[in-house]
Amino acid sequence: MNTRVCAVASATLAALLECVPGLPAVLLVPAGLWLLVGAPTLLWYGPAERAVSTRDGRALVALGLGVTGAMVVPLAVNTVLPWLGVARALERGPLTAAAWAYVVLVAAIITWRAGDWSALRSRPALPRVRGRLPYGLGTVGTSGVLVLVLCVAGPVRLDNGLGGGVSVVALLAITASLAWLIVRRGRYGALVTGLGLWCAAAGLLLLTSLRGWYITGHDIQREYQVFRLAADNGHWDISSFPDPYNACLSITLLPAALARLTGIEGTYIFKVLLPLLFALTPVLVYRSVRNVAPAIVALLSAVYLMLFPTFFTDMTFLGRQEVAFFFTGCAMVVVTDTSRPFASRRLLFAVLGAGIVLSHYSTTYVLVVVLALALVTDVCWRLLTRLRGRPAAARSFVTWWLVAVTAAGAYAWSGPVTHTTGQLHRTLSLTVREMTGSTPGDTASSDVSYSLFSGDSVSAGQRLRDYRADIVKQTARGRAQGDYLPLGTIDRYPVAVVDGQARLPLTVAGRVLGKAGIDVAALNDLVRASAARLLQVLLLIGLVVAVAARRSRRPGFRPVRDQVTLSAGMVGVIGLLTVLPQLSVDYGVLRAFQQGLFFFAPFVAAGSLWLVRWARRWAVPVASALALGLFLDLTGVVPTVLGGYPAQLHLANTGQYYDIYYVHPEERSAIRWVQRRATESQREDVQSEVQTDRYTFSRLQTLIRGRAQNDIYPVLVGSRTYVFLGSTTVTKDEATTFFRGDLVTYRYPVGLLNATKDKLYSNGGAEIYR
Repeated sequence: MNTRVCAVASATLAALLECVPGLPAVLLVPAGLWLLVGAPTLLWYGPAERAVSTRDGRALVALGLGVTGAMVVPLAVNTVLPWLGVARALERGPLTAAAWAYVVLVAAIITWRAGDWSALRSRPALPRVRGRLPYGLGTVGTSGVLVLVLCVAGPVRLDNGLGGGVSVVALLAITASLAWLIVRRGRYGALVTGLGLWCAAAGLLLLTSLRGWYITGHDIQREYQVFRLAADNGHWDISSFPDPYNACLSITLLPAALARLTGIEGTYIFKVLLPLLFALTPVLVYRSVRNVAPAIVALLSAVYLMLFPTFFTDMTFLGRQEVAFFFTGCAMVVVTDTSRPFASRRLLFAVLGAGIVLSHYSTTYVLVVVLALALVTDVCWRLLTRLRGRPAAARSFVTWWLVAVTAAGAYAWSGPVTHTTGQLHRTLSLTVREMTGSTPGDTASSDVSYSLFSGDSVSAGQRLRDYRADIVKQTARGRAQGDYLPLGTIDRYPVAVVDGQARLPLTVAGRVLGKAGIDVAALNDLVRASAARLLQVLLLIGLVVAVAARRSRRPGFRPVRDQVTLSAGMVGVIGLLTVLPQLSVDYGVLRAFQQGLFFFAPFVAAGSLWLVRWARRWAVPVASALALGLFLDLTGVVPTVLGGYPAQLHLANTGQYYDIYYVHPEERSAIRWVQRRATESQREDVQSEVQTDRYTFSRLQTLIRGRAQNDIYPVLVGSRTYVFLGSTTVTKDEATTFFRGDLVTYRYPVGLLNATKDKLYSNGGAEIYR
């Protein structure tokens, strides 16, 4: 009860601080975070005990409920206040009042449910610290701070044009910290282990998220745009931009509320706060696996989640999915905690599922299919057990109504509420056409090439030829009207595909290996390709071994039934993505595998331990060395030390991701210039627009106003448009487009622009033609 009084009292103090004009950031930031997320989390910690038995698990799930409230409260304010005549509902005053009222309401409901109001009049007692701090907290905390400092210093140095040496050292420090957690797993408690995992994951994510002084990445550019739309208008309105991105409250109302109540600039909410929240996912995986498995399996599960390349290369560019995956991790903690009643756990799972629905549409759709396949798997498993004459299995967590509630929530939010099912309908329509043979069969993303059961992938040259054919067909009418350059003129300037990505030069160590007869470039490629297949092999082995272990009384990893069925469901989803090309384009296989690791990471870990069982008492060190070795290679440490592999954004100022996602000051200056000029000229020429390549547009779209086209492929160049060339095209004569799930880089024929347009602007890093 005293906890509730403390939560209400501290929330009241935070609300009062929010009302003070000109409050320093050192007070405003913690006040806003506490009022919106902290106090509700403290309140939910007690009720979470009904569904989660462990203290660290309750804290993590309570935070999940707190983040859910941080989206629902602004949604309620945004919905109700306009009815009362308040146009700008997402301002500090209304949000402060609503957040405080939410805390009071939750505290009152919890007290009413407990049936005891007397303690509200008592003075809250300060918690007493009994005994010493948890063993290892000082060591892990100190090393964690060191890791975070290195992981901030590394990208800052790169952004200032210096080398990536500090980032490499940071990755080595992360590896050492993970190895230390594995070595001390028998003595460290869940709190200390969780802290170490969070620091390691946070550092790994910050190495990428802090690249660039502006918003850097692919999807994050559009995410930031819909956030600004809500924050600048002081009101979220799906009809103002009816797009699935705008329907994700994780990148609209959540960051808008955080920005208003904390004063933190939106750029840093996306580049720092959301990655720090997502960094809890390895801790959640550790907790969910630790509920049913030894510490080594839980730790290796967390490591495998982090070493998968999507985790540290793409997730910081997917803010909406960072939040959705955080909820997924919370849900799995509930699934595996079998010491609590089914009813409480299912109810909490449904609430966390609602958080996923509000956060990201694709993650929701995948979850619905996984739950449905898990239910089917469970039914088939029971039928098989009955046919074999064995005793009936215990009840399963996944039930029909849980699938129905999640599916109904997904339908209601994306359908009647936001009307953003267009992409889903398009994907399903194209998938049906593929299944019936109405579309070509070579449309799958190259991601499927990592699958054990994939066929031959389509070459970049073929992709570009298909792209050109599609564009020529789509623009035929406009070209006949003179809106585009004539094909005869364009064909005089052929376009060539850039074969492969540029590789880092061999280092001293790489040259030594080369002299010894080892092809370093081929070795790097082999290790990367083998790593993808190894993870799949370990998963299959782990599933077989773990299912067999369920009937054994020997100590070890004995998964709950729902872990097996959910993992089978996720494997089924990945299989569908592999065999149905359009699904792999709209939701890549690699992102699906990353989501799948929340379900089947313990099976990958168990498979690795089984594979090295021949080492007997050295099996754990060998399996740990395998995981950490993969971590060093996949995060780029080994390729950077040896050379002979394409550069990665978090380690160098070169490479494909740097070329297409990194924002340069010259580009920002040039786009501001053309925006001013285009705005004036449009008064006389309504067909004038800004045209640039897909990825220059992506990284500058928050600056572009008015009409713009995000491609400058020659057959798309307009007759009267401004053509904007970004840094990569100016300095390397290269442009990149995205077609059917693949990046295709080609030599851009600048001579075509010189022959058909006038150069109006050049600053060494950007050029503008018209």
